[in-house]
Amino acid sequence: MPRNADNQQFRNEELVLRINQAVDRSRWDESRYEAFIDELCGSREYQKEAIRVTLRYLLAGEYFDLHALAKENFNTNDALEARYGSWPGMERHLQMPDKLSASLDLATGVGKSYVLYGLAAILLAEGAVDRVLVLCPSTTIEYGLMKKFGELAANADLRELLPPDSKINAPSIINASQTITEGSICVENYHAVLEHVGSSIRESLKGKGERAAVLNDEAHHVANESGTKLKKWKEFLTNPDYAFRYIVGVSGTCYVKDEYFADVIFRYSLRQAIEEKYIKKVDYIAEMPRTGEPDDKWQLIRNQHEEIKRKLRNRDIIPLTIIVTQTISDCKDVAEELKGFLIEQAGISVEDVADKVLVIYNNAPDLKKLTSVDRPNSPVEWIVAVSMLNEGWDVKRVFQIVPHKERAFNSKLLIAQVLGRGLRVPNDWVGKQPEVTVFNHDAWAPRIRHLVNEILEIEKRLTSRIIEDSAYHFDLLNIDYTLKQTSVEKQMEGEYALFTKGYVDLATDSPAEDVSIEFERATTGERYKWQTTIYHKTYTPNEIAHAMYARLEEAQDADDPNPIMRTIYTDQFPITRLEEIVKSSLERRNTGVATESMKQKFLQSLGTLRRQMSKNVRYTPIVDRFQTISTRQRQANSVSVAELRSSKSIFFTDQTRNSLVDEQIEFFDEVTEQGSGYKGIPIGNRYDFKTPMNLVIADSDNEQRFIKRLIESNTVERYDAWLKSAATRFYEIDYAWKKGEHPKRGKFSPDFFIKAGDLIIVVEIKGDEELREPSDENIKKYEYAMLHFERINEHLKASGDPMRYKLTFLTEQSYNQFFQSLKEETIVNFRSELDVRLTEIQV
Repeated sequence: MPRNADNQQFRNEELVLRINQAVDRSRWDESRYEAFIDELCGSREYQKEAIRVTLRYLLAGEYFDLHALAKENFNTNDALEARYGSWPGMERHLQMPDKLSASLDLATGVGKSYVLYGLAAILLAEGAVDRVLVLCPSTTIEYGLMKKFGELAANADLRELLPPDSKINAPSIINASQTITEGSICVENYHAVLEHVGSSIRESLKGKGERAAVLNDEAHHVANESGTKLKKWKEFLTNPDYAFRYIVGVSGTCYVKDEYFADVIFRYSLRQAIEEKYIKKVDYIAEMPRTGEPDDKWQLIRNQHEEIKRKLRNRDIIPLTIIVTQTISDCKDVAEELKGFLIEQAGISVEDVADKVLVIYNNAPDLKKLTSVDRPNSPVEWIVAVSMLNEGWDVKRVFQIVPHKERAFNSKLLIAQVLGRGLRVPNDWVGKQPEVTVFNHDAWAPRIRHLVNEILEIEKRLTSRIIEDSAYHFDLLNIDYTLKQTSVEKQMEGEYALFTKGYVDLATDSPAEDVSIEFERATTGERYKWQTTIYHKTYTPNEIAHAMYARLEEAQDADDPNPIMRTIYTDQFPITRLEEIVKSSLERRNTGVATESMKQKFLQSLGTLRRQMSKNVRYTPIVDRFQTISTRQRQANSVSVAELRSSKSIFFTDQTRNSLVDEQIEFFDEVTEQGSGYKGIPIGNRYDFKTPMNLVIADSDNEQRFIKRLIESNTVERYDAWLKSAATRFYEIDYAWKKGEHPKRGKFSPDFFIKAGDLIIVVEIKGDEELREPSDENIKKYEYAMLHFERINEHLKASGDPMRYKLTFLTEQSYNQFFQSLKEETIVNFRSELDVRLTEIQV
């Protein structure tokens, strides 16, 4: 965690710059790209949000540059003031304050390339830029990005989800050996921007930076400037000859040494990625026996390697062990030491050792073999590498990392980079979350523990996890679905039906608008308001009718073989009839003239005439298989200091303390101390806590009140056990819904499972506001979940299993009736107010 001069600690999350949610949709309408983003990112919501936040910053027009964004945040975020001391103190840490520049902190292994492509494709489609330059620090990363971008750009299904009026919907993927023309995404390593290197970048972009976006992968290289060439990377970005405006960096290690970047606008941390099982868990050595001979440690390392190999045998995975050195000289020496050990002590032949061990540094002979390491037939099991040269190496079978010396592992930047080499999860992995082992010297453990904990942000957190031998475990039945996308396309034949209501539904607008503007006097800080009026251009109904008639004429085909179709629209809607429709529409808004926005709405009402075919996208769940899930598979999750002071709370017993790791006990004692201000709720009788968790985190006040009712003494005897589910990746139900006009897919995880005899009660907690106006998303969650559990019950009935499932969407308004039904054993017929409301809407 960053510290200020007074040694005060800050979570990185507290230092993230927040983007204003106010968006003028006439300048930037992100909903136009929802379908594209959904298809691109799948279920990885953090990728979607990273794209949305970045584009809101770049395109919504709320900020002129990074300086404006940082100043706004400094004025409203106490953590920033405490961290930097003063605005000039923070300003000095901004890398490129005069540009719309920013960094995205995305943990290694969570798919940064999808975010980069999404940003590039949307900026081009929107017409915000004509070309995009993606810079990276190595040819390895360049190769990987070129391959991934090429696949995505060639995906016709993905391209079709861009808006029909996209300026560029099929970008060409090139490198700097070609001229960077309009509509291209150029992927290159930063060496290509150096003046003495022959590439197209400088010539293609000179004077064109205002219409180009630069995306930097592994952006910490730009900030750290650890060498003359790397410094040139930043000099290129800030060179006035190019005048770049849009510059976005992506990195999983947003540090200048141990200092967190000052321009991060989105963060998805290693801790979040580990908890949500997108990457491996991390283990490292805290204590080990002293070793005398050099070969002793190699034996320990090899034994660990062989043990991992044995565990992975039934998965047909051969693990990789990486030894990380700080310098090329160390890399060569350690590689020879390892090879000698494997030949002399492990009995491996010289020929086999040459195949099994790769030595990786800049321009090393083995570099060309790196791209084939992840193939199933690769014999490589050991890699000795210089730490700074391994980025972008997308290999998933790394299960052990050995830092050769403490110097290779003694800063947040180095630790994050080293861990990053082994965090990716192998393809098609199912079951228990995999682990990567860091085989460090235990003498470093106290210092490393502190740094690793800060990198993973696990300090001052309490972990809710499964107790393996709990008596309250039970099984759940789920369904693996394939959400089949059905696109029903219908070629236009005949005419479109127009103006069936006889009017166009218009938003309220006025020819004259009063405006109040507040000014601040630079010399005194005095503020005053200025009142004025602005006038909008207006049109008469007759003028609007003529414009609409012209649009109808354009839509008709003068060469249509059917003579009726040649004038089908103008015959039905002469100018006099159109004028009546306009007048009727305007009267509904108590006006006789139309503003510019109203005129556009009238013309948009004819937009369907330009479509050659209609397309309706539906998602149908196809049952693949029924799957039994044990509550033992529920992953751990955690809660932080800030969360326990605001929205979240924990329930615990007298046995909870003993279930925590040593690092969390002190914080637990703080939370459970009377009058601490934290939301900790003790359970006096541990036998009333009929859940297999060591503690339970309530994510809202509504959930807290529900759990309190659930563990009341006169309620607990009515059920066998219960589980607070995880937010993702435990029990998920596929569903689809629409956001505006765009189809979206998601995975719904109900909040609670309660086992009462042969009945599993599935409860989703919502706020009372859903009774007034249920969201489109919750309507569809309910619909798909109801059908899901109906399928499960039909399957159980057919197989002779007495178990059944009961779903309810519950608001606090129905808590009394819910628990009364539970006590009276009539819960199977229970219907909440929200259940009824959601069912009415379905009908």
